[in-house]
Amino acid sequence: MSAAPKPPAKLDFGHAPETIQFWKRLVREALSLSTPTPFYVFSSLPIDERIAELDTALKNAGIKSALHTPTTAIAFRHWLSCKTQPVAPLLRWWREQGRGIEVVSEFELRAAFKEGFTPQNILVNGPAKHHWLSHFELRDLAVNFDSPAELTALLPLAQNLNWRCGVRILTGEEVDPESPQFPTQFGFAPDEAVRALKKLLRSKVRTETVQFHLRSNVSTVAAYERAIVEVAGICCAAKFSPLHLDIGGGVPVRRILTRSSKVYDGEFGLRSFAQMLRQAVKLFPGLRELWLENGRFISAGSGVLVVKILEMKERRGVRQFICDGGRTLNALMSVWEQHALISLAERGGAETLTVVHGPTCMAFDQLARVSLPRSLKVGDYLLWLDAGAYHLPWETRFSHGHAAVCWHDEHGLRRVRERQSFENFWSQWQ
Repeated sequence: MSAAPKPPAKLDFGHAPETIQFWKRLVREALSLSTPTPFYVFSSLPIDERIAELDTALKNAGIKSALHTPTTAIAFRHWLSCKTQPVAPLLRWWREQGRGIEVVSEFELRAAFKEGFTPQNILVNGPAKHHWLSHFELRDLAVNFDSPAELTALLPLAQNLNWRCGVRILTGEEVDPESPQFPTQFGFAPDEAVRALKKLLRSKVRTETVQFHLRSNVSTVAAYERAIVEVAGICCAAKFSPLHLDIGGGVPVRRILTRSSKVYDGEFGLRSFAQMLRQAVKLFPGLRELWLENGRFISAGSGVLVVKILEMKERRGVRQFICDGGRTLNALMSVWEQHALISLAERGGAETLTVVHGPTCMAFDQLARVSLPRSLKVGDYLLWLDAGAYHLPWETRFSHGHAAVCWHDEHGLRRVRERQSFENFWSQWQ
């Protein structure tokens, strides 16, 4: 008979008590609206806080917001990463702040228009977009080309429609995170980027931007700095002075741990990041704006997933919860990440090793393996915190429909998406 597994060490995710109470209050309000579990609650307030935090660091380093700065000074501009949290009320709220949106697909571009963004406030990124962007005749778009084939195919449109053009550069810092010996599939290699910039300059289109995007959760400020220095060298070789330096996203998230219980932002400080950027922009004579597309840093803390315990089992020294939501349906990020998991009700007393499962018929469907109070019972609600980034885009319909969604902003909380019905689930078939 093997010994019972030892409970994992208690993890401290660093959430302030007022943050916990904020989410519990919103979840109780959502339940009072008869919202069926599983469901998500998203709020604009944490997004506002993260933007303000990043803005403060940049402003303290001497870089001002483009929303309030004359064009004679170098300024920063935030773009909403649509793919990170494609929630319609968020897009509307963001547009009302006067900010632009970054899209990487036809559906995202259509969503941006549906929610009132003008072409002047849309930045188009992503690979192979010459297979869909040519369907739109939109003037004054900002478009970052991703490959020689894409540039060749879309250059006539860029000329005719007065696009504000740029190129994405594959720097030496950008590698496949699972196999670091290989590069990613995005952008122009350095020699290709020089040729592309020269081609754009010869064509007399509005060539304004150079872009790179390292990855999610960049671990050090030095990685950004090395990439910026490399991009500056490419611009120099192409005899190109960009108006905009687009450094993508990648500022690491807070209060989320790796599967090995390490913090993502342990070696990354916003203050040193901002100070590095202040010095790095000097490498680009004539630069007007620094563009940022941080999705996860801004939105991860803006949502929670709420599930209900349906059943309990005890076996081999482990307690197992079967819940109505979990990894397979709602939180694929749990494959790589550990998030704080709390109960809505105040449950105390002795704790025991507990595995929280979703309702699908897969052993893979494991949201967390943590120590939880033995006093938890069937019918209790569990909150998986920091579910605002990539949870909704990677939601599945494995044997079940999509979850309900509630949205909270300065106007209060409301349900903005109903739980998917069987009729909607099955009506796609001819």
